[in-house]
Amino acid sequence: MESDKILFYGGGFNCFSNLSSYAVEIDSLVFPTSEHAYQYAKFSDPMIKEKILNARSGYDAKMIAKENNNAVTPNWHQINLDVMERILRKKLEQHPHIRKKLLETGSREIIETSNDDDFWGWGPNKTGQNNHGKIWMQLRRELIN
Repeated sequence: MESDKILFYGGGFNCFSNLSSYAVEIDSLVFPTSEHAYQYAKFSDPMIKEKILNARSGYDAKMIAKENNNAVTPNWHQINLDVMERILRKKLEQHPHIRKKLLETGSREIIETSNDDDFWGWGPNKTGQNNHGKIWMQLRRELIN
């Protein structure tokens, strides 16, 4: 039943979304959103990285990355989960509100309700991998322990 799950991609737990406006500092760079940080990490080209860092929104950062998909670091699919975990860990460390919201989820399943993405979210059929939600649940376990 969906009512016993934490669904984010809007709603009261939108702070878990990479598009939510919580800045994240990583390696002395301040990213306007965790989406900026994630897209930035995909590239080695300094010009693309600069465009992403300066994008006006997380959505714009994602679109810049999509336009430059041919320049993504070759091993990206081997490291992308670790990169996302590091970014979300920083976001959690830097924002007490997000720690509070994460603890409020109790033991409920956390799901990114993206209908377009069955890797990070539940996808169009609600049967996706939900890796974004899984990382948040892992961080919650660590926070509780």
